[in-house]
Amino acid sequence: MALKNKIQLIVYPDSMGTNLAELHYALRKYFSKAVYGVHLLPFYPSSSDRGFAPISYDEVDPIFGTWDDIEKIGKDFDLIIDFMVNHVSRQSLFFQDYIEKGPASEYADMFLSFDKLHPEGWISDEDLEKVYTRKPRPPYQVIERPNGSLEKIWCTFDQEQIDLDYNSPKTREVMRKFLIRLSRNRPKMIRLDAIAYITIEIGTNCFFLEPRIWELLDWFNDYASAFDTEILPEVHEHYSYQLKLAKKGYWCYDFALPMLVLHALYTHKSKKLKSWLRKCPKKQITTLDTHDGIGVVDVVGLLDQDEIDLTIEELYKQGSNVKKAYSGPDYQNLDIYQVNCTYYSALGCNDDAYITARTIQFFSPGIPQVYYVGILAGENDIEQVEKTKLGRNINRHNYSLEEIKKEMQKPVVQRLLRLMEFRNNYPAFNGQFNILKTNGNKLFLNWTQNKYQVTARIDLNNFSVKITYSDPIALRDVDFIA
Repeated sequence: MALKNKIQLIVYPDSMGTNLAELHYALRKYFSKAVYGVHLLPFYPSSSDRGFAPISYDEVDPIFGTWDDIEKIGKDFDLIIDFMVNHVSRQSLFFQDYIEKGPASEYADMFLSFDKLHPEGWISDEDLEKVYTRKPRPPYQVIERPNGSLEKIWCTFDQEQIDLDYNSPKTREVMRKFLIRLSRNRPKMIRLDAIAYITIEIGTNCFFLEPRIWELLDWFNDYASAFDTEILPEVHEHYSYQLKLAKKGYWCYDFALPMLVLHALYTHKSKKLKSWLRKCPKKQITTLDTHDGIGVVDVVGLLDQDEIDLTIEELYKQGSNVKKAYSGPDYQNLDIYQVNCTYYSALGCNDDAYITARTIQFFSPGIPQVYYVGILAGENDIEQVEKTKLGRNINRHNYSLEEIKKEMQKPVVQRLLRLMEFRNNYPAFNGQFNILKTNGNKLFLNWTQNKYQVTARIDLNNFSVKITYSDPIALRDVDFIA
């Protein structure tokens, strides 16, 4: 059964309640009409990066629950889960066996030692500098074996996340087993995390190398599709990559939308946003906020550098308790091209501006995802980020069930939920998208399907939203109050 064109929630297994059972309760209690799908962030045993350094996919981390909990959520909501295709945990049995036994390990071929990457076991600084990374360090680490020998191993992200070699039959065997295991649970979609980093060829940037990337995507899709599960390649880079994915028929993300919406709201101008909405893919997932920061590199070419700089500076002004350091190396920021801030704080905690931003998202082509902090209009968690010295924790507050109950009373949350319910239930959003002509301070977004028609009239000067929709039964137009 295909993924429904209705709003999804992005959430950690322990960020709304302490475990999967409490999350399921919160979803049914408070969000059953506003949320139809759940992108459940990694719930597997992991050694770092809040689940993104998977030790194995064969079990649910017991601290969260069991596969039974996952299946119960999947019965009530369209389920989207993660598969970290680029790497496995340093603590996995595969890599630990390799550390202990070296080339004699049955898993040795899964990993990218410098000996494998170059006949002389050496890669020049010039070639290393070509490699696309989002961390200010070379893409490798040095491991030490029990006998004291040292070896350089390819490692794009965190020291706990060891890259895999997809030229290796052993890697294919292990990852195929895991992918079939996950797909048999019948999630509607599996997100292929960091997929663009698995095309490794020394002398290149090792990022989304064609045609290799298409062969690998087809390989993943072959196993998932057998169980009616779709794949979502996650590529956080220039918007042109999303256009390429869409052209090949794959789902993609609209990671350009968050910055374009901020630019439109900050400058009260719609030209650049309209230009993107006219050409963006239709088979896409839209976001304003995620578990990572607000992406910048995704809009290069859609905004010029002056416009990007202006948007970033205004973001720091609006989110007045944000420090630039929170997006830098002192706070262990993974991605030097992202700004760490909640989306509500990025708009100065202005309720009208926030509802305007969500209206733009919900009326844009694609299936909307709302991050769990965003659905509660959460503000920057400065206490948590200072305590952990991890910049991304500014947007990763864990809500207890008591906190959720309290946050639900906020007027902006109630307004957002009403808007989400409308987006989920009005038929026109499955039809044709149009941008109606208006001046640069206005944005009129329209959807039509048969007798159904809805238009959001947005004023970027005062952040007012008027939504008018047709009622073909009553033969009249109706105003929806956002």
